[in-house]
Amino acid sequence: MSDNNKREVNRIKELESINLSREEIRDFVIETKKEVEKDNDLLAKQLNDELKKRGIRSIDIVGAIGAGKTALLEKIAERLSKKYRILVICGDITTRVDADRIEKHDVKTIQINTGRECALNAYHIYQVLKNQDLDNYDLIFIENVGNLICPSDFKLGTDMRMTVVSITEGEWVVEKHPMLFKMSDVAVINKIDLLERLGTNIDKMENDAKNFNPHIKVIKTSAKTNENVDLLIKTLEL
Repeated sequence: MSDNNKREVNRIKELESINLSREEIRDFVIETKKEVEKDNDLLAKQLNDELKKRGIRSIDIVGAIGAGKTALLEKIAERLSKKYRILVICGDITTRVDADRIEKHDVKTIQINTGRECALNAYHIYQVLKNQDLDNYDLIFIENVGNLICPSDFKLGTDMRMTVVSITEGEWVVEKHPMLFKMSDVAVINKIDLLERLGTNIDKMENDAKNFNPHIKVIKTSAKTNENVDLLIKTLEL
């Protein structure tokens, strides 16, 4: 748990101990959340300014567990590891399974285990980057914790955000999670190799994303067959 979240929990316990009403505690939580997000956004901007000053491109990748974030990152790393000096930061509740998969493609990986936290925040990224020699990198990917809700609360200081969903999640997945698509530059609809079998309405998924964010670029991919992986890399301007 981050220091900000620990302070929030401890303060709520203090408020409960002096018998404040549910409404008063709720109002406090809302205001505290706004302050945490404000502090996070300030740190995120500082991170982005530093990376830009050094000429380092940065991309935040979000999506639910099983959408194919790691598989796509493997394909991207495989193609770009000779062109760029890449750092991949992987967020997860526990283990470094995803980091180990990506590391096999000759890129530096660092695992962040968040414990109970369902998303990375700018403080997590700051803690990693302050201990790295950033002159060693041209490109940074951040694979967020598998979740389509919590990551919308925290900017990470990247140039670009990419949201990955898959047709196995159903044609309503975009409509149910509008916030991430409003905040993203690229939407990836993955696992299209299963389209004929599942019959998912992929046009609805694309239209929903564009309705929420007219500027978003939608790419339909299959990490398994490599379909449109090169197009995705081009869309990411890499």
